[in-house]
Formats: sequence, structure tokens, C-alpha cells
Amino acid sequence: MAAGSRDVVFVDGVRTPFGKAGQTGLYAQTRADDLVVRCIRELMRRNPQLPPDRIDDVAVAATTQTGDQGLTIGRSAALLAGLPRSVPGYAIDRMCAGAMTAVTTTAAAIAFGAYDVALAGGVEHMGHHPMGSGVDPNPRFLAEKLVDPSALVMGNTAENLHDRFPHLTRERADAFAVLSQERTAKAYADGLLQPDLVPVATRSVEEGWGYATVDEPPRPGTTVETLATLRTPFRPHGRVTAGNAAGLNDGATACLLAAEDVADGLGLPKRMRLVTFAFAGVDPEVMGVGPVPATEKALAKAGLSIDDIGRFEVNEAFAVQVLAFLDHFGIADDDPRVNPRGGAIAVGHPLASSGVRLMTNLARELEAHTEVRYGITTMCIGLGMGGTVIWENTAWEGAR
Repeated sequence: MAAGSRDVVFVDGVRTPFGKAGQTGLYAQTRADDLVVRCIRELMRRNPQLPPDRIDDVAVAATTQTGDQGLTIGRSAALLAGLPRSVPGYAIDRMCAGAMTAVTTTAAAIAFGAYDVALAGGVEHMGHHPMGSGVDPNPRFLAEKLVDPSALVMGNTAENLHDRFPHLTRERADAFAVLSQERTAKAYADGLLQPDLVPVATRSVEEGWGYATVDEPPRPGTTVETLATLRTPFRPHGRVTAGNAAGLNDGATACLLAAEDVADGLGLPKRMRLVTFAFAGVDPEVMGVGPVPATEKALAKAGLSIDDIGRFEVNEAFAVQVLAFLDHFGIADDDPRVNPRGGAIAVGHPLASSGVRLMTNLARELEAHTEVRYGITTMCIGLGMGGTVIWENTAWEGAR
């Protein structure tokens, strides 16, 4: 067994622009594995001081691991990206927290001493692989009432969350959705998102080649009045709409992780340092509340309180899920520390890829705010889970 553990740092992270799923979407005729290959190649281009053969493993998440997301996508993407054949890879799945789990799994191996450097990420092409496609739930789930039928439809679990917390109204959810759109538009206007977007060549039989450079889903100019007119597809007179939830999207992410001493030796950037992480289970019928116990668990492990956290990247699968998290910890809906560059309601949520998007955003925020020491990335996960990772700012001014 390795003696002691090593500090793990987030070196760099990138993502493709996110597209809308479907036949008219940005990536309708682009392969999922090609999206993640672009991310891997961009990370290597941006970090030329890293010898490719120093990468110990490549972990790539996908929720639906068939077709162009199958064939052990971590290994196949590594080969397609041109990494040495000596670099292994594997596929991983924890639904929406796939990329987050790819990070925590490889980071744990680095801390243990089994790896020095790892590449972790995720991809989801929901146009090629609609959510739930090919799934065959065990009939015992319903026959033995192990879960409520609503647990298997994410939009229904969000409606259940509104039921559990009646004060989380549709009006509050719509207002939060507008804020996400506004912050995303401002982040684009200020040039904050573009540095970590990897341009992707797209193809279409009808239109030829294209070039994706920005996210397709954002709707700048969205108002609460517009959102109030949208129908509620999961329940008559419900509260969850296409406007206050993330859409169905295609996209990929990837990041580099390293032991801190190895990063120093290779001259790699150290954007933030892993403090700890936690996953927690909750009732599947209200999976959106998962970030609450996961965050409490992670904070306890780190010996921190919520007051120590200066930046929050909370995945916006549904506005109500973020509001439940904020209410629990006594944080205002419009707190500037929460998703300051916008979130998934605006840019999209290609399931297994989103965890690294949160981390890349947080790394940039910590870099820009040296007065902030700690930040978290957190998300709800299908079938009743939550995941939280706590990070320390390597540029924190208090350490000087």
C-alpha cells in the first residue's frame, strides 16, 4: 500500500460548445466519440509540456454506452485522439454525474499513488441516444414498490420536489431560469466562456460542413413573462417547463488531473486543489434534493461549513432542484457566488459530461477571485443521488 496520500490538482479543462439534441441540432450528424476526441486533443495542445505517455489512464463517462458512445469509450477515444497505445482507458457511468465520477475516481487513484496524471471527462449525444433509450428497468422496481413510478422520469421527480417544498413556486423557478440566461449572456459578452470552448467541425448531408464555436441552447432576452406562457409537459397545471429546466443536449468535456508534485515537476498549471468529495443517496422520487446531503457529507469530511465556500457551481438540471439546495443552506436565489457564469438551464446539460463543465467554470472563477479559498461543484443524479466535490483555490491570497 502506498504511504500516505498526495494532493491532487485540476490542471486544465475544456468542453465542446453544447448543441440541441435532435435532427436539426448542431451535432445531428456528428459522432459522439469525435466530440470527446476534440476535447482530448485540445487539452494536449494547450499543455505541450505534458508528455502524452505520462498519462496513466483516460476515464470517459457516458450514460448510454452503445453505438458511438460504446466500445469502452475512454480507451477508444484515447486511441482516436492519437495518445500512445500504452495509455489505457475505460468507460464509467453515474448518469448525470458521470464526468464528476470520472474525476473523483481518477483523482482517488492519483492520491493513492497508483497514477501521476489522468484524463477524465464525459460525453452525451442525446440526439443519437435519447434519455432512457435501450433501458429495461427491472419489473421489481414497480411490482414491489421499491420506487414510485415517477422516479423513472426526471421531470416528474422535479414536480415532486415542488410538491415537497410548496414555497418553491413556479414563479421562483422561472425567475431563476431568467437569471441563468442573463448570466450566461453576460459571460459570453465579457468573453468568459470562450477560452475553454473547443471549436468542432460539424457535418450535414444537406448543408455540408460547419464550425461550432458557441453553445446552441442559450436564449438571451428570455423573460419571466415569456416563461409563464410555457406548458407543463410532466403534469397538468404543473410547474416544470422547458424554460426552467435544462434541455436535451449533445456535448463533451475533458480535464487533466495530476498529483501536485508531478504538476510542479512538469510545469503544468495548478488551477485548483481537490479537498474532498462525497456522493449520497436520497429517495429516487425526489432525486433533485441529492446535492444537499452530498454537500453536508463533503463539508463534514473537510471540516468546513457552508460559510467557508466562496463559489458554488450547481448543475441546473431543474431550477427547483437548485432552489431546494439554496433554501436548505440559507442562500439567496440570486446570490452572486452561485453560478456566476450562468448554468445548464441556459447552456445545456448533456448528462454525463456536465460535471467537468462545472469544474472548468469554478477553476476560472477561483483564478479570478484570489480572495476566495474554497468552492464546490455539485449536482443531482438520477435514481436518487447527489454528488459534491470541494476544491481549494491554489491562488488564494491567504496562502501568500
